[in-house]
Amino acid sequence: MNTHVEHPLAIMISAAVILICQSIYLFRDARKNGHNYWFWGIIGMIQAPVPLLVYLFFIKKQWRKNDNR
Repeated sequence: MNTHVEHPLAIMISAAVILICQSIYLFRDARKNGHNYWFWGIIGMIQAPVPLLVYLFFIKKQWRKNDNR
């Protein structure tokens, strides 16, 4: 039984598309909300989905709390 992945190029292309889309979203949203947008854009290119989750649950949520004061 062969458990080797037969299409590594397709997996790599899919991962690249996901990372690029995540990075673009983080960059644009952080710039719009006054956060360190270069940091979030670069971090978004490294790993998925942890940077997106951290940004949405901690950074963006914290920003909303500060706006309500």
